Amino acid sequence: MDFSFKEIATASMVLFAVVDIIGNVPIIISLRKRAGHIHSEKASVIAAVVMILFLFLGERILSLIGINVNEFAVAGAFILFFIALEMILGITLFKDDGGTPDMASIFPLAFPMLAGPGTLTTLLSLRAEYALENVIVAVIINVIVIYAVLKSSAKIQQILGKNGIGIIQRVFGVILLAIAVKLFTSNIQELFN
Repeated sequence: MDFSFKEIATASMVLFAVVDIIGNVPIIISLRKRAGHIHSEKASVIAAVVMILFLFLGERILSLIGINVNEFAVAGAFILFFIALEMILGITLFKDDGGTPDMASIFPLAFPMLAGPGTLTTLLSLRAEYALENVIVAVIINVIVIYAVLKSSAKIQQILGKNGIGIIQRVFGVILLAIAVKLFTSNIQELFN
């Protein structure tokens, strides 16, 4: 076991920026209004299971379809880039309209909002850079934060207000944009070497 506080902190921050749970508070609130209720526990557990399964099986799945981690990371950099643009510019590329509380908790909340393509790509990239146990701890930290935010989304909206959520969303968008550029440049070099 090679636990590193620095790796855990960095991986947690990267995942926090990608998942963007605070930036998704307005979407969570609108889902809650439409579905009547959201199962915070269910959404958090499903997101955690998807993330951890992909962390262990992601590379095998990719090799089955003939893609290496660097190619997937470059594709993921594009996804992160568009997610970041969505956050910075305040545009919406894809959001679904919930339905029942059970369905809304799984789709679109747990997947693709929380454990979506950007998150899964980031997990593979983090696994390539950091020790596996540090990435798992970062996932657990993020799932705890996700659960806390889901449980208290209405209070968070009241405290931050529309402007506060907008500012946080844009700040994390810029951080995510920088991560996307770093991911792209480091992996595109590996592809040409």
